[in-house]
Amino acid sequence: MKLTENFSLHEMIKSETAARQGLDNTPGDAVIANLKLLAENILQPVRTAYGRGIKVNSGYRSPDVNAAVGGSRTSDHTRGLAADIEIPGVANYDLAKYIADNFKFTQIILEFYTPGIPDSGWVHVSYDPANLKCQTLTAMRENGKTVYKPGLIA
Repeated sequence: MKLTENFSLHEMIKSETAARQGLDNTPGDAVIANLKLLAENILQPVRTAYGRGIKVNSGYRSPDVNAAVGGSRTSDHTRGLAADIEIPGVANYDLAKYIADNFKFTQIILEFYTPGIPDSGWVHVSYDPANLKCQTLTAMRENGKTVYKPGLIA
């Protein structure tokens, strides 16, 4: 099933963790509708702007899959509202900044980016039309723990 011209439901629900552990990662209709909104409002326009494919590292996660990967119990991934993405050849900081500067969104997290290493980390982007708060955060490790700092830090 196509969500947009360049994004399929299959790529938005694919999970190596689910396959490895035999977990069901099949979304219901409400989640599919959310994935379609995410693809229409963020992913497809970004792909069109860059003119190159977007790698979806993680899209929808069923509650079991989310628990298996150590995700937050309140993760937008479990509702089909978020994706972790990269564009090969584009620095993840630049991708996060482009989305932040050009779109309405719920949250962008520049996750585990190392300045000077353009393809380090990834970009988490969420889109909930009822909560377009445009929050930007940077996730990093400090003293062995993940901390979230406001803004996009390069």
